[in-house]
Amino acid sequence: MPADLAVIGLGHHGLPLAQAATAAGIATVGFDTDPRPVADLAAGRPPVDGSLTASDIRRMLSGGFRATTSPVELGRVRTAVLCAPTPLGPDGALDLTAVADAARALAARLRPHTTVVLESPVPPGTTEGLLRELLEDGSGLRAGRDFHLAYSPGRLDPGTRPGPAGVPKVIGGLTPACTESAAAFYGRFTDKVVRARGPREAETVKLLETNFRHVNIALVNEMAVLCHELGVDLWDVIRCAETKPFGFQAFRPGPGVGGHGVPVEHLGAHGPLRLVELAGQVNQRMPRYVVQRAAALLNEHGKSARGARVLLLGITYKPDLADREGSPADEIAGRLMDLGAAVSFHDPHVPDWRVRDLPVPRADSLYEAAAQADLTVLLQHHRVYDLQGLAVKAQLLLDTRGATPAGTAHRL
Repeated sequence: MPADLAVIGLGHHGLPLAQAATAAGIATVGFDTDPRPVADLAAGRPPVDGSLTASDIRRMLSGGFRATTSPVELGRVRTAVLCAPTPLGPDGALDLTAVADAARALAARLRPHTTVVLESPVPPGTTEGLLRELLEDGSGLRAGRDFHLAYSPGRLDPGTRPGPAGVPKVIGGLTPACTESAAAFYGRFTDKVVRARGPREAETVKLLETNFRHVNIALVNEMAVLCHELGVDLWDVIRCAETKPFGFQAFRPGPGVGGHGVPVEHLGAHGPLRLVELAGQVNQRMPRYVVQRAAALLNEHGKSARGARVLLLGITYKPDLADREGSPADEIAGRLMDLGAAVSFHDPHVPDWRVRDLPVPRADSLYEAAAQADLTVLLQHHRVYDLQGLAVKAQLLLDTRGATPAGTAHRL
């Protein structure tokens, strides 16, 4: 049975989109050149990052969703959405290799009147530049005349509800007709559609939203270091500041910034975004600062980091998910090992963990492990953690998330 929609790229972003479309009754096929996620989905196995559950996958499959590595399927759909990954390259700019590969695969089978939407984070100008050129050269069709082309920034908060349906969708088409075609598609499963002036504006929305998060996290991370030196309770400061009903949005410090939304500092010939560049430097220093605080706490209690037993709690980048993308836990563990500490971990969502190709011992009994450790460091506050009880059991507790009751632990 031909599908109505092809989601190209079955990663952390493409899968939730496919899930939302399938739930709305849209016949959806997922395409990926990597056979592993395709085989897992076909077998009903959820992704390892925990973004979807086994029951989510079962509902998708029963709703008609199919995953494939065959590009032939791309020539049978009315809408194709590209969700290819765009990691940072060695030069600090987004690597568009996977987007280009996806575009070539689609172009070879692109039919007239198809609506093509790019959702991957890209530099402004990519949709009407690189993507348009690849699609037109590979298909012989003209964007805006023979097929519709648009950009829509992906807006995904993994593990949260509502899903895509409850999040407004920004769309910028190559032409007004392109915008309306994409809006009609997203309107089938999204409550609100916001029309941008064009693809460049829509692409820059993603740039602004991602960098906004990283810049503001950098601000509170820098405030955390300052407040510790001043003897000020930053968590109380934030609690009070967020009562202001205008001009303030609360962000909270942590051991580092994880997740899939990477800050974009370099835009090719346009040079770096200086504030974002500085924010990146601040955030990248946080794992080292956590280790410094850990070593200082041990020293204050008459212990050396060398030979100390350190238990790390929560090694994922976000609470209550298994996704470890960009988690600062790896760097923190590695730096502790460099100091000679014996590192172990506990995380209800991660069965095993390797740092520098070495297995890190996993604690089976949380309270017992905390009681035996010289220092317990909370890196991620999973819902299952009873922090009041943990504070009683642990010999020494460093809370990098400000989640423990006031006075029960040493906070970042």
